[in-house]
Amino acid sequence: MKPFARSTALAVATLLALSACKGENKPVDVSSSSSAEAGKAATDKTGYPGLPTEKEQVSYAIGTAMGKQLSEIKDEVNVDTVVKALRTQMDGGKSLINDEQAQQIMQAFSQKMQAKQIAKMMEDAKANQEKGDKFLAENGKKAGVVTTASGLQYQVLTEGKGAKPAASDGVKVNYKGTLLDGTEFDSSYKRGEPAVLPLQGVIPGWAEGLQLMSVGGKYKFWIPAKLAYGEQAPPMIGPNQVLEFEVELLDIVKPPAGK
Repeated sequence: MKPFARSTALAVATLLALSACKGENKPVDVSSSSSAEAGKAATDKTGYPGLPTEKEQVSYAIGTAMGKQLSEIKDEVNVDTVVKALRTQMDGGKSLINDEQAQQIMQAFSQKMQAKQIAKMMEDAKANQEKGDKFLAENGKKAGVVTTASGLQYQVLTEGKGAKPAASDGVKVNYKGTLLDGTEFDSSYKRGEPAVLPLQGVIPGWAEGLQLMSVGGKYKFWIPAKLAYGEQAPPMIGPNQVLEFEVELLDIVKPPAGK
């Protein structure tokens, strides 16, 4: 979970919120003829419609960044109360809570959000595990699909004729990785160049699968979560996901002598 409080951004957002509430430094309203002309003039000079001054441009950029950040917890906060507190602080008024109380509130809130995130991750992990197990059980019955003792599944698309890499080798490969729903999360093809990777530094499913291949071959792998990232997967993948890869083994990269 991203940090909720970022003191510098919140301080500047305070200025922005106060400005909006008091009606100061309003963006140019391009809906009327006079303001439309002003907006056009501002655009001609700055390139930012309705933001003719640097102050307004900076304020709008900060507001945009803060809006994106706060949108992550929009169901947890009352915007009117946020603005009320901001105006109180900027006007030098008496706060309803002191600094110690504010810290206690935010600590409790942080713990609450962490608990929600953990619960969501566990729920997703269970659902993905069940979905993955069902997929692998059916996929393993298809013609041409081989399941190894570890649970890795592979299919030979093109059989290579070169050597096979050892566990201590590196490999030069082109590959594409997707989730079971077809979402692509990584591709050397899109980067425009092959990847060079040590087999000792990749996920277990890759390390096992690449050692089955000969140079010049192209395989498809279905890697169970336990041989991939398990519950600790990156957000773009998600916990307990089965990963599908198409991999071309272009070359074997031997480690330097003495390594």
